Amino acid sequence: MNNKEKISAELKDFCENIEKWFQGNDLDQEALFRKILSGFSPDFKMINGDGNTATLLMFSEWLPTVFGKFPERSVQIENVEIHCSEHHGIATYTEIQTTEGITNRRKASAVFLFNEDKAFWLHLIENWI
Repeated sequence: MNNKEKISAELKDFCENIEKWFQGNDLDQEALFRKILSGFSPDFKMINGDGNTATLLMFSEWLPTVFGKFPERSVQIENVEIHCSEHHGIATYTEIQTTEGITNRRKASAVFLFNEDKAFWLHLIENWI
């Protein structure tokens, strides 16, 4: 798998898994939790649409508070563009979350680091549209 494919796979897997998490649609919550977090570098940081910064620790502490809270939420991405070097890549995309007929959109850019098998989220910036 080339580096562009690694980022594409990580984006797809994250959207599927975070949607399952929000919906509570997984019998093994602990395994899903580990699967979600396995895609992140220990140095991960993000700036969310409200301008607040979160670390991987903050994200991992927040996740349990929203398991199953949004049984009808869907999470999709579109307009994905990926650019890579040998050791890192950047993806820009639009994320769409729909909950009970209300849609929120955000423009996002994410930096990923690579190992032989996968891409790891290093930094994410989101802006509300």
